[in-house]
Amino acid sequence: MADEMALLVADIFEAAGALRRSGESLAQAEGLTQARWQVLSVASEEPVTVARAARRLGVSRQNVQRVANDLVALGRAEYTANPDHRGSPLLTLTPAGRDTLERVTDRASAMHRALGADLPDEEIAEARSFLRRLLAELGAYEARNP
Repeated sequence: MADEMALLVADIFEAAGALRRSGESLAQAEGLTQARWQVLSVASEEPVTVARAARRLGVSRQNVQRVANDLVALGRAEYTANPDHRGSPLLTLTPAGRDTLERVTDRASAMHRALGADLPDEEIAEARSFLRRLLAELGAYEARNP
């Protein structure tokens, strides 16, 4: 059992690496990095503070701050006043940022369709269900073993 879990973890890391490389390539086609794509995506739903974006992405606030500043310099995002906290402005997408995000998302959707073309939907759904269970178990384990 432990050997199978170790192999599963290795497979997940390998898949994550391959998906990260593909994502980087998709992002580069639109003049982005994958990190910039992720921050644009988080800020696309609603204006967000850098700290909140970092929590959602599971990365450091400093890393998101650097990426957000890059997006602002590129004209794909802007900082707007935060009525709840003067010292934490909200990151908001500009029209150019929304256009860029739409194009890279369209590229990703096409890649996902191609990847899934030969995989049965029920197997994809089973894999997703299992991964959600695994994540829940991991969360429970982390709560018991801080």
